[in-house]
Amino acid sequence: MTREELLALKIKPINKKIEKEVKAIWDGIAKPLDGLGEFELLLARIGGILESTDLNLQKKAIIAMCADNGIVAEHVSQSGQEVTAIVTSFMGKQQSSVGKMAAHAGVDVIPVDIGINSAEKIPGVRDCKIMQGTRDFLEEPAMTEEEALRAIEVGIQLVQECKDKGYTLLGTGEMGIGNTTTSSAVAIALMEKDVTDPVVLERWIGRGAGLSDAGLQRKAQVIKSALEKYPVAHMDALQILATFGGLDIAGMAGVCIGGALYHIPVILDGLISTLAGLVAQRLVPGVQEFLIPSHCSKEPAARLLADELQLHPVIDANLALGEGTGAVMMCELLDLALTLYEKQTTFDTMEIEQYERFSDKDGVR
Repeated sequence: MTREELLALKIKPINKKIEKEVKAIWDGIAKPLDGLGEFELLLARIGGILESTDLNLQKKAIIAMCADNGIVAEHVSQSGQEVTAIVTSFMGKQQSSVGKMAAHAGVDVIPVDIGINSAEKIPGVRDCKIMQGTRDFLEEPAMTEEEALRAIEVGIQLVQECKDKGYTLLGTGEMGIGNTTTSSAVAIALMEKDVTDPVVLERWIGRGAGLSDAGLQRKAQVIKSALEKYPVAHMDALQILATFGGLDIAGMAGVCIGGALYHIPVILDGLISTLAGLVAQRLVPGVQEFLIPSHCSKEPAARLLADELQLHPVIDANLALGEGTGAVMMCELLDLALTLYEKQTTFDTMEIEQYERFSDKDGVR
């Protein structure tokens, strides 16, 4: 895929007629109007994406992008790069956190080696390696545009495969030491005018997997120095992604774009996948309609990114586990809400009068 081909992609909007029909069905179920709040709106959106009022979400998968980040050489993380391969190997055996939770939820996990710093093939993990980890973006751009585009294309192709296999709901996941540093740098470059203002840095940079105060200060200084090094104000989303990003971010951006192209809803996990969703939206406008939020990570940038995408995460529990675990939790919650939709008890069944929906000016949505 070339830059021109990517930027020329067009997204067919979700079916607003079906979305309204699903909302009307919710209103006919014997419960207070909007009683399930955001879940009614999200399932209506999913109906619009799937273009059906029959919300069949039985076949679900998490696509977990695993990659190493060269910026780890700057001591911005508590762990070394070797941890990425170790955790990914457990993902391949479905024995990491996301595998255990997904097994309980009836969700498949598809771990993908898109850029682990190792030449070994990991059993149970899809080998889609673009390169053995990105470069240290404090010294040079993390990727070339061609490498970033190849990673995006991997994500799009995996969604197409899932569509062909009958999946109707996908989630994003990731594993990669140093990826909260790459995410913060990309987010600041995309969202802020003054990328080196200390107040700005404080808003966007968190402790990741548990940095000390000194470690957090080091991480902020590395990001500040890198942002000063490049002409960020004159860079577009693809250039920013290639300069500061990770292969996991690029791959998940591809999953988000693929979801929009093939009309499969994509659940975002935490900070890193929400950032990937924003990158996807900046590259291919229209993607954000196909994104489903899960939780609001305790990383400070997470809520800012969700607000930019006009998403409202329904789980607010200071999660920071990654791997796609928050997306799995969201799958379970959607299934619970869907039981009321599928096994409807209507007002007629109860022989009571249906609630009437008033206009917004009357104080009811």
